[in-house]
Amino acid sequence: MTYSVKWISTNVTFGRRFDVYLDHPFFEHQIHWFSVFNSFMMVIFLTGLVSMILMRTLRNDYAKYAREDDDLESLERDVSEESGWKLVHGDVFRPPRYLVILSAVVGTGAQLAMLVLLVILSAIVGMLYVGRGAIVTNFIVCYALTSFISGYVSGGMYSRNGGKNWIKSMILTASLFPFLCFGIGFILNTIAIFYGSLAAIPFGTIVVVFVIWAFISFPLALLGTVVGRNWSGALNNPCRVKTIPRPIPEKKWYLTPSVVSLMGGLLPFGSIFIEMYFVFTSFWNYKVYYVYGFMLLVFLILIIVTVCVTIVGTYFLLNAENYHWQWTSFFSAASTAVYVYLYSIYYYYVKTKMSGFFQTSFYFGYTLMFSLGLGILCGAVGFLGSNLFVRRIYRNIKCD
Repeated sequence: MTYSVKWISTNVTFGRRFDVYLDHPFFEHQIHWFSVFNSFMMVIFLTGLVSMILMRTLRNDYAKYAREDDDLESLERDVSEESGWKLVHGDVFRPPRYLVILSAVVGTGAQLAMLVLLVILSAIVGMLYVGRGAIVTNFIVCYALTSFISGYVSGGMYSRNGGKNWIKSMILTASLFPFLCFGIGFILNTIAIFYGSLAAIPFGTIVVVFVIWAFISFPLALLGTVVGRNWSGALNNPCRVKTIPRPIPEKKWYLTPSVVSLMGGLLPFGSIFIEMYFVFTSFWNYKVYYVYGFMLLVFLILIIVTVCVTIVGTYFLLNAENYHWQWTSFFSAASTAVYVYLYSIYYYYVKTKMSGFFQTSFYFGYTLMFSLGLGILCGAVGFLGSNLFVRRIYRNIKCD
């Protein structure tokens, strides 16, 4: 087979020659602008609703607590009418189960949130879509350099909750997400080698990535853990934890932690639904994604919606006198990734023409890797937002 090339002179500048590969009508379609505007309006409505409902309710509760009344009968009536989140003040700051795992995923999620923000900003400034593999390279380097954040958040949280085995927590934090990605990537790479595909990652590249993790990421995570334990690891709960745990009463099915967790991911997924279509189309249909300004707006909207929804879920759970809010707040936000993965199944069968074991395994393997990262990110953001909210509401009540 032969081919010929004919060179034609053009007036297009070198910096604009890549524009021929950009699908402007697709990515800058009116529906894209409308989706961002719709998500932004949902943020305004949701934050206003959360502020109105919670602040009005909490103001009434605070007024009841702050009222100085010498009437014994009135005081007894107020005590008998106490219910909801006020009754669990002696258990709400009890250390959660599997503290080392929760600390690791929260620290990793905080790192991923900062990582995504840095990658999006660098893509906006530097037009990384022009260079082949520039986004992936930037992602790996930024992940290694932001490992201090995961160690700091995880170490501080683990120490504040009375954790003693901080070395175990540090190792799990530094290796959790990289080893999850490595496990999925190893399986996909084995399949690619078996099929003789160019999608197989060279062994030298794997060694370079491992060296970056071992000599940059891991030491920074260790440093962050030490700093977090010493600077933010002091116990500072507003309320004292009681010795005997309070029994949790049975409530309606919609107030159980599992239902709260599943419902918590619906609105965050709705805020990024349209953008997921553009991202999936770019990645699997070989279009060059270049509208990182849209992605930045959608990412910020996702963070705000996730925090608001998780706070509402945590408040409902505490009102049901269930003080196991830590894992529930994490899963409530992380369930967004479940809906994203379900959407990817729909996208595979309806929007793509992929077939065969090789294409199917690569599609669902990389989508699983993406969904895991998104779930950890959203879960950490939801937990940190709920943690600030819980500390805020219990700071102004009498926790005797």
